[in-house]
Amino acid sequence: MMIIAIIKIFVLSALSFVVAMSVAPFFIRLLGYFRLGKQLRPAVEAPVFSALHAAKAGTPTMGGVLVWGTAVGLSAVLAFLAAFVDGPVFQTLSFLSRKETYLPLAALVAAALVGAADDLFNIRRIGPSGGGLRMRHRLILYTLIAALGAAWFYFKLEWDILRVPFFGDVSIGFWYVPLFLLVITATAFSVNEIDGLDGLAGGTLLAAFAAYGAIAFVQGKVDLAAFCGVIVGALLAFLWYNINPAQFFMGDTGAMSLGVTLGVVAMLTNSALLLPLIGVMFVLESLSVLVQLASRKLFGRKVFRSAPLHHHLEAIGWTEPQIVMRFWVIASVAAVIGLVLALLDIVR
Repeated sequence: MMIIAIIKIFVLSALSFVVAMSVAPFFIRLLGYFRLGKQLRPAVEAPVFSALHAAKAGTPTMGGVLVWGTAVGLSAVLAFLAAFVDGPVFQTLSFLSRKETYLPLAALVAAALVGAADDLFNIRRIGPSGGGLRMRHRLILYTLIAALGAAWFYFKLEWDILRVPFFGDVSIGFWYVPLFLLVITATAFSVNEIDGLDGLAGGTLLAAFAAYGAIAFVQGKVDLAAFCGVIVGALLAFLWYNINPAQFFMGDTGAMSLGVTLGVVAMLTNSALLLPLIGVMFVLESLSVLVQLASRKLFGRKVFRSAPLHHHLEAIGWTEPQIVMRFWVIASVAAVIGLVLALLDIVR
């Protein structure tokens, strides 16, 4: 059975990559045809950012549809074939299951639709300063999505257990709900912060989903591991066209949805306390923004030339490929360390 599970995960990952790679050229042309190009913030609001990225204005965005669309499409097609075609092949390959993948898929779609609306508002210059949804509106909407997931865990599944690595399971009662909200919203907005350079969000997300896929597999959650594998395969195809110079950007429909989903997967594997390590670059990016805001508010001056951190590094002379590659290295090492700690905790 383990061999079949391994084959399933790798076949689905490869299939996701092939599907996404096949669709990507047509999808990029479609984005260009409908003029769904990225609109940059005005130079008055973000002078450093505008100076560094002026040439990227108009590049097609909403590329995240390729990733979540592949995952949702494969899950739906395989589930349909498993239900209506005789034989074990499609029953084995289908990874749609109530226990493991209903929630992350639902969260993926819900967050993706909110992100798509935000992207479209940005493209059409709708909203405050033409920048899309207000931050508080986005926070409310993603918190609502997280709240539905928290309610599912706490009230439907009656789950309030938090795994503390090398210590054990701790029942935290209703505190599980605010913890769930914090994990999901913080991860979503942290991934959104890192989505600012060609290939940066895709590569760091790939490392995190690969690590959590391995954790899910070791825990016996094969469908969840396969789901993570499908995300990884689609992200690899996305990165083929997103590395510098990017042919399209991920957009909020990709960054926010994948951030929400990563948080849900962390909760489903009961390894949320390892998420700050496995997603360490998301943490550092968010911290840089918080430090910048606090410093400007309290002391009237900036700590970084521009925030998040990757824009500061650009401003002091690092090239875009240097930043992306080095962030990928750190993200990969951190993901491996997090995976090793999870495995040691399981076998101890």
